[in-house]
Amino acid sequence: MAMTMKGEVTLPADRQTVWAKLNDPEVLKQCIPGCQSLDKTGENGFAATVKLKVGPILANFKGDASFSEKDDVAHRAVINASGRDTGNKGNAAAVITAQLESVDPSTTKVVVSTDLKITGKFAQFGRGAMQEISNKLLAEFVNNLEKLTT
Repeated sequence: MAMTMKGEVTLPADRQTVWAKLNDPEVLKQCIPGCQSLDKTGENGFAATVKLKVGPILANFKGDASFSEKDDVAHRAVINASGRDTGNKGNAAAVITAQLESVDPSTTKVVVSTDLKITGKFAQFGRGAMQEISNKLLAEFVNNLEKLTT
């Protein structure tokens, strides 16, 4: 099952400050819903463990993510991520695009778009239920980022 999610938040911080936060593994760990660990693996990669409740199923994903694009001038990043549930309940893969836009010198709009593919038991929930769960997780990420930036 494939789906696209979009979210945005306007933060009371300049674009460079927000960019630095989004490139800090400790900040990202606090922003990602259910993130148990996030460790840097090389210059552009991360290994992560994320525990989520997807409907009635508790999932424990282990996976990797890496920047396929990272533009420090345009403040745009594209991350490819994939993970497998340790209980063999399914897999997930995502391409996450984040773009920062200056609203004014002290305000930044962050636009996040995620193309998500899910397989296994999670895909059985149906598109509507998975879209709702995915949108909730993206909104939680955006809210966490807002809390850590303000």
